[in-house]
Amino acid sequence: MTIKKLFIAALLSCYSFSASAQTDVPQAQAGAVESLFNVQAGIVGIYVNYEMPLSTRWALRAEAGLDLWYYDAYKYNGTSVIKDKGTFFAPDISIEPRWYYNIEKRARKGKHTENNSANFITLAVKYYPDLFKIGGPDYIYVPNQISFTPKWGIRRAIAKSNFNYELGIGVGYLRYISDSQFLARRDDVVVDAHIRIGYTFK
Repeated sequence: MTIKKLFIAALLSCYSFSASAQTDVPQAQAGAVESLFNVQAGIVGIYVNYEMPLSTRWALRAEAGLDLWYYDAYKYNGTSVIKDKGTFFAPDISIEPRWYYNIEKRARKGKHTENNSANFITLAVKYYPDLFKIGGPDYIYVPNQISFTPKWGIRRAIAKSNFNYELGIGVGYLRYISDSQFLARRDDVVVDAHIRIGYTFK
């Protein structure tokens, strides 16, 4: 089974498992993670994700989104070589276990914890499949790649509403899966930082 199929299966299983799984975490319990469906937008993309509680402080998050990519390349226009640059959107799929390590402490202090408003540590596993792109010339593409990034972040509800913001940052490992003569190397270091604002549906 290819990595692409494994990620799609994992994404679907998170949704189907959440409908049937029994958990000992009451959704109304203060200081416990909740089941959430989010739509978020960031500086470089738009995303849909689902968080399924695994315990009072652990959640499994599955996400699909469109990332904004920038390209800077040279092309031959028939008479000369010219520089071409611009942006396009490409899809990504990610799975991450999130540990909301201070959600119980925030609840004890009387702070707002609904919609998983707490700090978190996670291992973000992100896959970029070479499925399609929106915009950009035909010769530009995103090679199949997968990354593993430990991240620290915060998530907060805005004014105790269903609107939220997230900040996160981490440094991890990236592996190019595509066979391409244009790839100088197959391994790389990735810096994963995100700033997002969104809305939570429950």
